[in-house]
Order: sequence, then structure tokens, then C-alpha cells
Amino acid sequence: MSLMEHLRELRNRLIKVVACIAVLSVAAYFLYDPIFRFFTHPYCQTIEDTSRECRFYLTDFVSGFTLRMKVAAYIGLIASLPVILWHLWQFIMPGLYKNERRYAVSFVASSLFLFALGAALAYLTIPEAIKWLTDAAGPAQRITEIPSPDRYFWFSALMMVGFGIGFEFPLLLVALQLVGVLDNRTLRRLRRHAAVVITIAVAILTPGGDPISLIVLSVPMYLFYEVAILVGWLAQRRRSSSPSAAARS
Repeated sequence: MSLMEHLRELRNRLIKVVACIAVLSVAAYFLYDPIFRFFTHPYCQTIEDTSRECRFYLTDFVSGFTLRMKVAAYIGLIASLPVILWHLWQFIMPGLYKNERRYAVSFVASSLFLFALGAALAYLTIPEAIKWLTDAAGPAQRITEIPSPDRYFWFSALMMVGFGIGFEFPLLLVALQLVGVLDNRTLRRLRRHAAVVITIAVAILTPGGDPISLIVLSVPMYLFYEVAILVGWLAQRRRSSSPSAAARS
């Protein structure tokens, strides 16, 4: 294909992706009530033992409509992620070799699964994170928070996206080992340094900075580091024992 043909194909795929996001955003707009209940459930869990109601407060009349539009756009974008990755895959597939295509399918499927797993873990962690952050403000008899739905949804979205990105960590390490950028022995030697770097990165990724989120995300990421070392070692051993490697030696 010529350069112009590539650009036309890219334009057509971008149009389809934008159309998919728009359709799913419209659907999310009309399904706002169950989506709102689902995402506010973690907050309601934090006050279930108190006498307060699970309520959010708006400061003006426009904020409610703006919130609904933002949530619909976020859900439309997240729900379109499989379609976005599929079109990206279809665009780059003609330039890959057969073995590279096999790896690409595995990586796309694994990235979707790990991102969803990280987002689900963040959703389960939000109640404990909110409890810790609320208790850190001071005695409940002296301080009462007035939760804003916009800020709460932003906090929840950052938590889920941060955990989802963190769970992509092993794929990055495995990919860098497969292409020869990272050496498996180097990863094994830098285990202690990796633990410190992971802790710092998690502190940046989590919006609240609370120790609950820090521990819940740091531990899986370090375990993923060890898994990536194992996978890279197995892949290296498989390459060294392949017939082509034996013929070169």
C-alpha cells in the first residue's frame, strides 16, 4: 500500500472508532442510573455503619448534567477499548511476520484481561481507601465531609485506571525481554531495586496516596515482576533449544 492508502485506511478506522465511542456513550447516557449506583456502591459501603445517608451534593444546577455527560463519555471510551485495540491490530497486522502476529494476539488479549483485573481490584479497594482518607482528616465528631459526585467519580476513575495500568507491568517486561532490550539476568539481579521503584511508581499512580492502595497494588506488581522473570527465562530457554539456534551454534 502507498502512503496515501495507509492514511485513508487510518482515517476510516478512526472514524469507526469514534462512531463506536459515540454510540456507546449515548447508551451509557440512558443507562446512567444503574451505572451511577454501581460506581457509588463503594462509597455507600464506607458509611453503612453510620447514621448518615449515602448522598452526594451538587453546588449548582448545571453540575448534574455535566456529571452525566462526563460519566457517559468515560464509559463509552472504556467500553470501546476492545474495538480500539482490534482496529489497531488490523492496521498494524499487515506489517508483521507470522510469529509476530501470534505474539500480538496473545499480548492484546492479555492486556485487556490484566487491565480489567486491575480495575476490578481497584473497585474493591476503594471503600477501604476512602475509610482511611476520611479517618486521617480527624475525629468524625469534629469533621464531616460533603462529597461531590464529580470529585468522587474522578477519584474512582483514577484509581481504576491506575490499577489497570499497573497490571500491564508484566506485559511490558516480557515484551522487552522478547525483543532483546532487557536481559533476564539483569532483571534477576535488580530485584531489590525493582521493589523500591515499584513502590514509588504505585505512590504516583494511586490518587489518594493512602497505604491501603499502596499495599494492594505494590504486592501484585512485584509478584508480576517475578512472573515476568520466569516467563522471560522460559522464552529464552525455548529459543536456545530451538533447531535454528542449534544450527547456528
